[in-house]
Amino acid sequence: MEQKYETLATVKVERHEDTYKIVDLLNRTLKDQDLLFGLALDSKDKEQMVFSIYRT
Repeated sequence: MEQKYETLATVKVERHEDTYKIVDLLNRTLKDQDLLFGLALDSKDKEQMVFSIYRT
């Protein structure tokens, strides 16, 4: 079964080693509200991270 996500917002932030902790906390806390948070390295600038919010 294919899962479809609606992107609500995306922002680039400075890379920091603890950012994943915030994303993990948001995902565990707000999953009941059909929200999903994502974090990835920017493909063009490895010092930037892309933070995204999705509705599931």
